[in-house]
Amino acid sequence: MIQAMLAERPALDTKKFQNPEVTAKGEARAAVALAGLRTLWINTGSLCNIECDGCYIESGPKNDRLAYITRNEAAAFLDEITRDGLGTQEIGFTGGEPFMNKDMAAMAGDALARGFRVLILTNAMAPLWQKRAAVADLARRHGKALALRVSIDHFTPAGHEAVRGANSWAPMMRGLKWLAGLDVTLSVAARQPIGETEDQTRTGFARLFAAEGIDLDAHSPRDLVVFPDMDAARDVPEITTACWGILGVDPASIMCATARMVVKRKGADAPVVLPCTLLPYDSRFEMGPTLADAGGPVHLNHPHCATFCVLGGANCSGGD
Repeated sequence: MIQAMLAERPALDTKKFQNPEVTAKGEARAAVALAGLRTLWINTGSLCNIECDGCYIESGPKNDRLAYITRNEAAAFLDEITRDGLGTQEIGFTGGEPFMNKDMAAMAGDALARGFRVLILTNAMAPLWQKRAAVADLARRHGKALALRVSIDHFTPAGHEAVRGANSWAPMMRGLKWLAGLDVTLSVAARQPIGETEDQTRTGFARLFAAEGIDLDAHSPRDLVVFPDMDAARDVPEITTACWGILGVDPASIMCATARMVVKRKGADAPVVLPCTLLPYDSRFEMGPTLADAGGPVHLNHPHCATFCVLGGANCSGGD
C-alpha cells in the first residue's frame, strides 16, 4: 500500500520540512521523546568499496564526508553509557562499509567484551573478506552476541547488481555463505522495490536462501529485514501530532525513541550525536558531542522520518 503510494509521488514541495515545530500547513509537527537508549549506532565512516544507486548516505570510494571514527572515540561513548547507567543493550556499526575502517574488529570486540550485543551492517564483499580472520575470532569468543546483517538489494543477481553495480553479486554471496558458517546471528537487509509487494520480496528471498543453503527464514522480520525505498526528493506527507492517532502509530515505536547515532565529520575535532542512522549530513539534527546532550525530543522534520519510520514502519535496530 505504502509502496504503491510512493510510486506516484511528485517532487517534494519545497515549503515542507522547513520549521522544526510547525508543518507547511501550520500544524504542530510530531516529535518523538527518547524513551531510553536501547541502541547506539556508530557510523564508522562514509567511505565504501562500491557506490550504490540510491544510497541514502551517498557512500562510495570517494565520499569521505564522514571520517573514520577511531577505537578510542567509540570507547568514550561506551564509557559514557556505563558511567551514566543508560541501560543500552546494543551497539550498531554502520557506514559506508564498516570493514573499511581499520578499527572495526577492535571496536566490535570492545563492545562485546563489555556485554553489549553488536550489530554490524555490511555488504559482505572484499573489505569483510579481508578481515575474516578477525571476524571469525570474534565469533569464537562471543558467538550469537555478534550479529551481522548483509545488504542484498534484490533476490536476483540482476536486481541486486542494478543497484550495487556489475560483478557485485558473486563476492556478496561468497561473504554471506562464509558468515552463515559462523556461530553468529546472521540476517539480511533488502529493499522492497517500487511495484513489488513485501510478500513477493520475501518469497523470492525464500527461494534464494533455499537454493544457496542459507539457514534463514525469509518470512521472519528478524532474519530478513525489508526496508522501503527512500527518495528525499519525492513528496511525502509531513507528520503532525494528530497523525499518531490517525495512523494508529505509537511514537515509542519510532527509531529515535530508542536510538541515537554517532558520526565524525571530515575535519572535525570530535564526533557528534544525531537522532538516527538516516540523517548523517543534516546539521539541523546535531544534538551535541555527548549522549547526555542527546536526550531531548526529535522533531520529525525530514522526509525520511515520514517515508521510512512512520509510514514505512521500519527500524534499523537488531531488535530485542
